[in-house]
Amino acid sequence: MKRPIFDDIGSYPLPEGTTKAWLKEAFADVPSHKNALYELLTEALKQKLNAGVEVPTYPQFQNMITQFNDPILDAEKTEAPLLIKEAEAKIIELDALEQMAVEYREKTGEKLKLRICVTGPIELYYKQFPPPVYIDVLSNIAKSVGRFIKNAIEGAKNYEVVCASLDEPSMGLDPRIEEEGIITALELASEYAAQKGVDTQIHLHSPIFYDTVCQVEGISVIGVESAANPSLLALIDKAQLERYDKYLRVGVSRTDIFSMAAEYDEIHHTNAFKDKGVLENIINDYNSPEQVKKRLANAYSIFGDRIKYVGPDCGLGAFTTQELAYLVLKNTAEGIKVFSGDS
Repeated sequence: MKRPIFDDIGSYPLPEGTTKAWLKEAFADVPSHKNALYELLTEALKQKLNAGVEVPTYPQFQNMITQFNDPILDAEKTEAPLLIKEAEAKIIELDALEQMAVEYREKTGEKLKLRICVTGPIELYYKQFPPPVYIDVLSNIAKSVGRFIKNAIEGAKNYEVVCASLDEPSMGLDPRIEEEGIITALELASEYAAQKGVDTQIHLHSPIFYDTVCQVEGISVIGVESAANPSLLALIDKAQLERYDKYLRVGVSRTDIFSMAAEYDEIHHTNAFKDKGVLENIINDYNSPEQVKKRLANAYSIFGDRIKYVGPDCGLGAFTTQELAYLVLKNTAEGIKVFSGDS
């Protein structure tokens, strides 16, 4: 059995005392807020690494839609409608982590391994336009997404982008989304990363379109949120994965904090968001190392070495504190170690 790679999806709670309003202002005017913003991003990534994440995603504090749609819609930053200029397709967070990557390399002798997450072309299209799908418009959005990925890979000096993920949470959930254009768009968005040998993931909240995604040559890893919904694994055929040479990223720790809290409160007659310590108890109940190990064992009994990445179902941005998000990651790391026989 190949040991799975532990990654995370990206989003993370803001530190206490930092507001979303300040964050929005900081990203809008980076030079004026550079030191504080870079420190915030660096500290969050350090927490992920300290918790045991092997291939962390740069900390995603921005809105997943506006972070990419705003520059793609900015006429001054585009060379054609919705086609961003290559020089403008930058992920600010990666610049912030460069100095930390230097220190990491000096300390460990190795390059920092990072996962990048870019909102996918289908998600960006449907957030901006209603059906029907205009393939030329969708293609330009997809090319723009590919340029963000290309810049991230090419711009890496002291870190290495080992995984590039397209975040497509609405595919299979938004009834407006049809198959038309999906394969073309995902191919355009993932093409450069695949050519460079970077693992290309797609992060889905529903596997309904997984058969379509299997046909996308550029995507090598399909994400499944199976910690909260283990039944989703039954929708995926291992033989289909083998036929197209695709792998899975399996969710092994739950991130649906509001659902977990509601279940726990009903059983224990508590108020998770008012009673001190309850949220920590919830995480240790629902995402204990033993629970993580059981979920891994179940997934491996079905898919074996077709599993390549594991981690939390989704991002941790909905958690109320960084300490709670860190606990999820730490418990996940311990569960993976026990399952893999590392401890």
